[in-house]
Amino acid sequence: MFSWIFNEYPTFVKQDDRRFISQETGNLYIAMVESSDVGNYTCVVTNTVTKTRVQGPPTPLVLRSDAVAVMSPRVTGRGWEEEEEACESPPTRPVSSCGQSPVPSISWRRVDSVPFARKVDTRKVSGVLEIPYFQQEDAGTYECVAENSRGLNTVKGKLSFYAPPHLIEKPQDVQKSIDDSLVWECKATGKPKPSYRWMKNGENLDSTEKRVQVANGALSISRLTLADRHVHPTTASPHCS
Repeated sequence: MFSWIFNEYPTFVKQDDRRFISQETGNLYIAMVESSDVGNYTCVVTNTVTKTRVQGPPTPLVLRSDAVAVMSPRVTGRGWEEEEEACESPPTRPVSSCGQSPVPSISWRRVDSVPFARKVDTRKVSGVLEIPYFQQEDAGTYECVAENSRGLNTVKGKLSFYAPPHLIEKPQDVQKSIDDSLVWECKATGKPKPSYRWMKNGENLDSTEKRVQVANGALSISRLTLADRHVHPTTASPHCS
């Protein structure tokens, strides 16, 4: 975690409409510099796990009459590509950082206008959107909007949901007589939609026989024989990575 000391410890820079600390680069941005901003600034890097920290040398800020620069906001997307793939559960954190003056305000929205769930955390100061326990309903296109008095800019990114197969209906062991018929149901959820295979003694079941049919995970066998023992289902789908 990045922070900045102003002049002497323990006076730290507080973020507001003019001051912004990027947690991506560690940079401190000060818009419309005033005489009260003049002094020495020291960057502090803190390890939030071990609680240890290191700091750099003091850097002086000197006020000049020509130091004020006014530019339109520029958004740099961090944390996603053109399309981001996310598995279920792990937090998803698209980030947009802005380094312009005046410091822009940052907001997030879904392009389909669906409101954010309560679990979604939008950190307007750091530009981070965090979605914990990512689920299928969280998939969609998100837009980060950066705006200051000189203009507005946006960046979009698409989050797609992928989940490994999960069996919701499993066939149970049965005992049948010779020449009986058998119907076994096997159902699974997943994204993309799972495909199904049936196996017998570790090998794929040969369904070319007319009496053996496989459709949408269901196996039906007519006129059972002793050779039909030891059949079980498997599912196959691309793994989320």
